[in-house]
Amino acid sequence: MSETTTDLRTIPFAGADGSEHTLAEYADDVVLVVNVASKCGLTPQYEQLEQLQKAYAERGFTVLGFPCNQFLGQEPGSMDEILDYCSTTWGVSFPILDKIKVNGSGAAPLYKALKKAKDVEGTKGPIMWNFEKFVLTPGGELHRFRPQTKPDAEEIVSVIEANLPR
Repeated sequence: MSETTTDLRTIPFAGADGSEHTLAEYADDVVLVVNVASKCGLTPQYEQLEQLQKAYAERGFTVLGFPCNQFLGQEPGSMDEILDYCSTTWGVSFPILDKIKVNGSGAAPLYKALKKAKDVEGTKGPIMWNFEKFVLTPGGELHRFRPQTKPDAEEIVSVIEANLPR
């Protein structure tokens, strides 16, 4: 199930270096937003995320990774440690943004908005765990996939491929 979201693109978030960004920078692209963690059983999903980045980047696609330490402290490192881990362990070339909270009163504004989207079963609400995925299309549709859905699953890849701008 998808939802159309127009103001998501205006919500500011911080880069790993503290610079301010919005999804408007990617308005013409398909964007996969995911909360990531380095010490999680789902951490090997970094490999599939990077494969998607390499396969589709030139056609108007990017992954945006948001480190989050809210689930059993599975992302405890500093930003430098996280960036080093992502590049040396998984060869990550997609943007890793500043560490955030995804749930609770201190949740990042972007995630407060993302959590309004329903998944394929019609459920919205809190982020369940690390590696919950949201695909935002250039047309503004938002698709939500739970953590156990692998980045290269057919349901995610089909949304990406159907919406690539080039």
